Amino acid sequence: MNYRKAPSVPPVTLDDVRGAQKMLSGVARTTAMEGSRHLSQLVGAPVHFKCENLQRTGSFKLRGAYVRIAGLLPEERAAGVVAASAGNHAQGVALASTLLGVRSTVFMPKGAPLPKVSATRDYGAEVRLHGQVVDETLTAAQEYAAETGAVFIHPFDHPDVIAGQGTVGLEILEQCPEVRTIVLGIGGGGLAAGVAIAVKALRPDVRIVGVQAAGAAAYPPSLAAGRPVAIENPATMADGMKVGRPGDVPFGIVDALVDEVRTVSEDELSAALLLCLERAKLVVEPAGASPVAALLSDPGAFEGPVVALLSGGNVDPVLLQRVLRHGMAAQGRYLAVRLRLTDRPGALATLLGVLSAVDANVLDVSHVRTDPRLGLAEAEVELHLETKGPEHCVEVGRALREAGYLVID
Repeated sequence: MNYRKAPSVPPVTLDDVRGAQKMLSGVARTTAMEGSRHLSQLVGAPVHFKCENLQRTGSFKLRGAYVRIAGLLPEERAAGVVAASAGNHAQGVALASTLLGVRSTVFMPKGAPLPKVSATRDYGAEVRLHGQVVDETLTAAQEYAAETGAVFIHPFDHPDVIAGQGTVGLEILEQCPEVRTIVLGIGGGGLAAGVAIAVKALRPDVRIVGVQAAGAAAYPPSLAAGRPVAIENPATMADGMKVGRPGDVPFGIVDALVDEVRTVSEDELSAALLLCLERAKLVVEPAGASPVAALLSDPGAFEGPVVALLSGGNVDPVLLQRVLRHGMAAQGRYLAVRLRLTDRPGALATLLGVLSAVDANVLDVSHVRTDPRLGLAEAEVELHLETKGPEHCVEVGRALREAGYLVID
């Protein structure tokens, strides 16, 4: 839906973003802009990826964290900084602090993926594991700041952070001056606000579309209400945008300058991540793939040339495995089948022969003989198959039934 209102004077200006760009020279990479032939054909216009997944620390977060910490007074730097994050912001703060010679402490949830915890430590931060969810971790970090005098570095709700993130917008205009639409993910709103400030000041004709996961979409009700509104229990695989309430500072900018906010489903996020991996050869986390999900779900809604901002690539390998399987299932390329057969020698081999005849690749087999629901001469088999799409799934089911198997699920 389009909630755009009349622009007001923002707390961050184009000059602030340009100042941040100078500050980040030699610190943040000017990340690549890559074309996507598949999406270009789908949209009917050129589509480019802005690859912030290839940024140092694996996401755009380094930009805002560095600008925020670099702007601290000497006595504030001496007190150190503290942050709370499950991943990307943690790594951005850790590296930025190390580069600036500032002591950093980062609170992370106890269930945070081990690769992200290890990376944050490797970048130089002291990591403290606290709480099961980010809200608990955030409270602990703020209490630590009050007790020690360390400066709390918010992931999105500060003008300096927004100015730093806005440098991505300047790079997009430099690398793709003909751009007509920019699509980016929204969590708390820092990235969307910064990009909107930079882009709208220089190219007010460019349309900016924000994307949120449907299970953690705090912006649509907030924009409708005209103020930040908290949602209960945000739930999505895209932990980079699992934010229950928009930030006060970015909200006003997004309200004034972002043209539209869309939502995407978990299936659409999975399919987008799979496309990035298979077609673009890019490892992208679910939040970073959200612009691609929006393009896939409604390709005719975007005027080209389009730039899809891939905001991060820090995906836990365990989650990546689950998401890829989920994405394959959503595309009809992964099929789980449970059926019953006669428990006799060679029965399983016969079943596998039926599947081989229709070119279904068996990934996993679970064979159960001892279950009170089964007859004395019955066995239950659960198969995980790699298939070629929805039509092939139908063909597999038909072949099993024609061979006389009782397909339960």
